[in-house]
Amino acid sequence: MRVALLTEGGYPFAQGESVAWCDRLLHGLPEHEFDVLALSRFSRQERGPRRPPPGNVREVRTAPLWGAPRGIGAPPGAPRAWARVSCGLARRFAASFAELAAALCPGDHAPGQARSRPQADRFADGLYGLADLAAAHGGLGTWLRSEDAVRVLEAVCRARHAPRAVRGARAADLLAVADRLERALRPLSLDWYGRAGGPGPRDLSHAVGTGPAALAGLVARHRHGTPLLITEYGARLRDHHLANGAGPGAHADAFPAGLGTAAAAHAVAGPGGVAPVRALLAAFRVRLAREAYRGAALITPGDSAARRRREAQGAGPGWPRTVRPEPGAGLFRAVAGGRPPAAPPTLVRVGRAEPDQELDWLLRVFQDVRAAEPAARLLVVGAPARGRAETGHLARCRALAARLFPSRGKPSPVTFTEVGTAEVPTLADAYAGGGVVVRCGAARGYPPALIEAMLRARAIVSTDTGAVVEAVGDTGLVVPHGDRAAFAAACVSLLRDPARGARLGAAARARALDLFSVERDAAAFAAVYREVGHEGVAARAGAAARAGLEPIRAATAGREPA
Repeated sequence: MRVALLTEGGYPFAQGESVAWCDRLLHGLPEHEFDVLALSRFSRQERGPRRPPPGNVREVRTAPLWGAPRGIGAPPGAPRAWARVSCGLARRFAASFAELAAALCPGDHAPGQARSRPQADRFADGLYGLADLAAAHGGLGTWLRSEDAVRVLEAVCRARHAPRAVRGARAADLLAVADRLERALRPLSLDWYGRAGGPGPRDLSHAVGTGPAALAGLVARHRHGTPLLITEYGARLRDHHLANGAGPGAHADAFPAGLGTAAAAHAVAGPGGVAPVRALLAAFRVRLAREAYRGAALITPGDSAARRRREAQGAGPGWPRTVRPEPGAGLFRAVAGGRPPAAPPTLVRVGRAEPDQELDWLLRVFQDVRAAEPAARLLVVGAPARGRAETGHLARCRALAARLFPSRGKPSPVTFTEVGTAEVPTLADAYAGGGVVVRCGAARGYPPALIEAMLRARAIVSTDTGAVVEAVGDTGLVVPHGDRAAFAAACVSLLRDPARGARLGAAARARALDLFSVERDAAAFAAVYREVGHEGVAARAGAAARAGLEPIRAATAGREPA
């Protein structure tokens, strides 16, 4: 089977989202041929090192979501004829872009226009209208950054019943939105779908995420009927909202099924209204994700909770199929079992120091642990700094630890270190530094540190977020998120009973080896490809048959029946 693997900011580049997972997928399915079609997010990524593809990768194509746009330009010669064509193209563009923009900000955009038309249909009509325009006449970059585009955006922001968050949009805001939309819509202008010089249709499009990479798969489905498979292990919409300054409560996964795009955008923007740029871009992301869910033949989220959220966001019942990710912890899979815990009762926390990971909350919990178990220690292990400045949050946590646990001439019970130091040469050594691994804070899907701890046969205490319960089962202690007393009590119980911790750790390793493996992941996607990909094979065969009949139809056109 011929599969187009669609990525954004990830594989085949050496660093980025889901790089290691894509690499394992390609190596694990040698019976299929792959074309890797990748979007890069910045110039350094495009120029940087890349993963060497396995032998079943036929072609690797990349395109930038940065830099100057590709626009529709006048062909050489025939300037008068081109002027007439250009005028028609401008009208077609304005009509399609107006439909797409109106879906972002529902309102009364024209006298007598019905507001009851589904916004999903308006977005789809505008999106595929732009795709057809790009296929016939080249890139849309010039148009998407033109005054026509800005005027369309201004009209939807000024329309009656438009969301409050966008009504005050200024010219600078609209220009910024037009610029960002042009970048996001660049897949419409790429020659990845069988235009002249393109590689032609595939049997299946496999998109990693619901951003512009999924847009490429939607275009292939629109033009060739190629079925679209979406794998989404993270919470891409949430990350987008947070990156654009929205509050953590604006998780797009939490939007109820009946919540319209305007309300979703306003929820992201905040009750008091924020920059219209954020609201419009959030609405675009939400609408694009819902169109991807609507157009996908199958969605493979990584856990059951994510599957239920995808169904609430617009995926049809039964479309999402849970496929647990293999976390790439080969280092830990080879370990027969964890080393004995360190002599002093020690809690280990491994991961990045960001506000949503609640390291400051964990330090206060450790106060309660020390009150019950004075010999307890806490080892905080971070990722290598690699020359980067320490984050402000980590610095504040260090200061908080110094206040909560003053030395008074003795070593602090809290140790901050990172992987690659003399204390913790490798990640495996980090988990060997204590008997109980703790984690708290936000989780999207399966926290990698938690799975690594399970494979390292360590007892676990975690708050109930993301897919923690689904991963741990009954092999660890999971407490309600934010319950400081319960978290401290769970830690103390395991520190005082190392034998119980060892039993839980052994069970956790066995569970992780069963649930999270390269072989299981590859087998699951091999089955999915067989199920979904046959539609693409049938579509290609049908297209070839129709193409073969065209000359016969042309030759017999106009003849009287015998």
